[in-house]
Amino acid sequence: MRNVIRQTVVLPAPADTLFDMYLDPKAHEAITGAPVVIGDKRGVEFRAFHGALTGTILAVIKPRLIVQSWRSTAFTSEDPDSTLILSFTQEGDGGRIDLVHLDVPDHDIEGVTQGWEKYYWEPWRKYLQAIKSEAVT
Repeated sequence: MRNVIRQTVVLPAPADTLFDMYLDPKAHEAITGAPVVIGDKRGVEFRAFHGALTGTILAVIKPRLIVQSWRSTAFTSEDPDSTLILSFTQEGDGGRIDLVHLDVPDHDIEGVTQGWEKYYWEPWRKYLQAIKSEAVT
């Protein structure tokens, strides 16, 4: 059976800003606190958290959709890459990210599901709050 992770998060920034931040290596690193290799063109490699996450950008429809092949170091050599789909829409004053993550292996589904909140949504929220606070002072 195919594993599907679905998550939705609304962050305090415009959707197009969130889209750009995800694909910008410096902003992505500022959010997660770890070096990242990423780009905004099809075929660009993705590598984050010192190689713990790897993949390739499969499609980019600016500023609304990012599709990546994706795998973690917890995947076995027999596990195929999973597919990550991120869509960005404006919701009030914030940006909404709808995540669909397909084909994460059974043995890593819990870690990946929890990892999105722990390593992306929570730090991204904190990062946006920090830069908003700096802009006010």
